[in-house]
Amino acid sequence: MTFDVDAVRAQIPALKAGSARFDAPGGTQTPQPVIDAIADALANPLANRGHVTEGERNAEAVVIRARRALADLLGADPRGIVFGRSSTQLAYDLSRTLAKNWGPGDEVVVSSLDHDSNIRPWIQAAEAAGATVRWAEFDPATGELTADDIAAVLSARTRLVAVTAASNLIGTRPDIPAVADVVHRAGALLHVDAVHYASHAAVDLRGLGADFLVCSPYKFLGPHLGVLASRPELLETLRPDKLLPSTDAVPERFELGTLPYELLAGAAAAVDFLATLAPGTDGSRRERLLAAFAAVEAHEDALRARMEEGLADLGGITVHSRAAHRTPTLLLTLAGRSATAASRYLAERDIVAPAGSFYALEASRRLGLGEAGGVRIGLAPYNSEEDVDRLLDALSGLLRTAPADD
Repeated sequence: MTFDVDAVRAQIPALKAGSARFDAPGGTQTPQPVIDAIADALANPLANRGHVTEGERNAEAVVIRARRALADLLGADPRGIVFGRSSTQLAYDLSRTLAKNWGPGDEVVVSSLDHDSNIRPWIQAAEAAGATVRWAEFDPATGELTADDIAAVLSARTRLVAVTAASNLIGTRPDIPAVADVVHRAGALLHVDAVHYASHAAVDLRGLGADFLVCSPYKFLGPHLGVLASRPELLETLRPDKLLPSTDAVPERFELGTLPYELLAGAAAAVDFLATLAPGTDGSRRERLLAAFAAVEAHEDALRARMEEGLADLGGITVHSRAAHRTPTLLLTLAGRSATAASRYLAERDIVAPAGSFYALEASRRLGLGEAGGVRIGLAPYNSEEDVDRLLDALSGLLRTAPADD
């Protein structure tokens, strides 16, 4: 199947500005159907959820559609889909809830590969409960984090392991089913950060073996929002802090205050848009999504190969994304030039490739890059061969210039 990148780009108004965008790991641009869904939700009557007035019914319908859409995307049960302001907020809320049952002697495992939103909430919750934090370290030479690395820090007192399904900094995709196996054999729960992963690969909550999984629709063509997926029966065992009058039903007991209905409408529309990316595919929305992500992966992997071949020819550039299995996300450093200066040079040529550690501070430090990090090149379904060639030409030009002070 040929992936029609031009058809995808035609539906994303922001791309008309002409920039070659490689900032998708920080947030993708928005297709017109998603924009329309958000506007339609706001243009029609809305109220707190209910079944009496039109506004109440509209709100109820939006929530139901969004839960079903995200469940299809994540291979989950709609009753296990929790919405929040961000994945960071959801991780903090969940960590505080789980930590109510932790105490001295209990252990929590975090990974140096992760975004800080899947590290700091767990560390802080463990410290508040008097529990011990143990670190699983990735190999900076290869970028790999294995199930053996996780197993090495597990014990009979491990209560939870938090790990990424894909590094937002260097793209590494650990073998999460293998990690889940060792975690569950130790009697612990597994919290998976799929924020970066869900942008590039089909997610299957059950297949991954995750007890909890978070993602963010604005990383896959949707609006700013956080989503947590879990088994409804597991959520039933948890007692989060909440307001007394608010419902105790699952998943609503985890959703604080009124939901942002317009963003839920946009998130559902983003899932529907993704499901169109493999034209001619029949079947359920879940089946169409699986076909779409297969097409997206093939498209992005081809662009990544083109980019990596071009970078190898340039010389003077170190690519820190080296894992055997990874997303199309490259972290670069350039000899004699700061990441900030390189990013600025590209921006002046209308190429968006930001610099930094992107909240993956521990990973950047372990790579020897400190807080400065590198230039991150991240692909999305709407990137084209022309984008990649523009980037390579600009980097070639940069390497031919004399290094300048920041």
